[in-house]
Amino acid sequence: MATETHGADKAAEAGGLVFHPMDQFIVKPLFGDGAVGMFTITNVTLWLFLAIVTITIMMVVGTSRRAIVPSRSQSVAEMAYGFIHKMVEDVAGKDGLVYFPYIMTLFMFIVTANFLGLIPMSFTTTSHFAVTVVLALAVFLTVTILGFVKNGAGFLSLFWPSSAPAPLRPVLAIIELISYFVRPVSHSIRLAGNVMAGHAVIKVFAGFAAVAAISPLTIVAITAMYGLEILVAFIQAYVFTILTCVYLKDALHPAH
Repeated sequence: MATETHGADKAAEAGGLVFHPMDQFIVKPLFGDGAVGMFTITNVTLWLFLAIVTITIMMVVGTSRRAIVPSRSQSVAEMAYGFIHKMVEDVAGKDGLVYFPYIMTLFMFIVTANFLGLIPMSFTTTSHFAVTVVLALAVFLTVTILGFVKNGAGFLSLFWPSSAPAPLRPVLAIIELISYFVRPVSHSIRLAGNVMAGHAVIKVFAGFAAVAAISPLTIVAITAMYGLEILVAFIQAYVFTILTCVYLKDALHPAH
């Protein structure tokens, strides 16, 4: 191990490239170089704040002067509104439209944070489980509490497959119960994992571009990966949101 480290140091001294794709995910204090504490303002804090500011500018300031012929910001806001409104209505039903503001906020935050993370030298907040787990647990607790409030003990029918043969029902009920409590885990890991993997791959390609013999080819590969990440940034926000709508439907109509 010491030999490998010494070799890497020699490569760096000789003008070679030593890069670590995961360094971009390190949480650092925004001011100074001290330890990160509970109330430390970090790069995560900064980019979470910028995501909120961006959403506010686009959805509030951008639509403050509504017109029949919309501006660009108004068009983007209206498209996002219509897109999520239709998603909630189609998946959760008209009863789910009551919770549209929460789902809309969730989608806008995730998609904005994902796109901000594609800016060079930025920090991708949705690549951290500390962020995605909070979002997933908020959804999980919300739909679970809502399910009991709306249906009482009838919410437990979600875990009892009445259409299955009687001998299999207890086994299937256990499986359904386990899968239900795994939801926040898969919900959070899917988002953070995909975002982190994509950014790490871009960093690797960028590192190769600096030392590759045919750098134009590598630059083309980076551009293609960057385009793919733009698509992934939207798709992951979409997947997280549509799963939230599915969970909301289960809470509102557990017997269906």
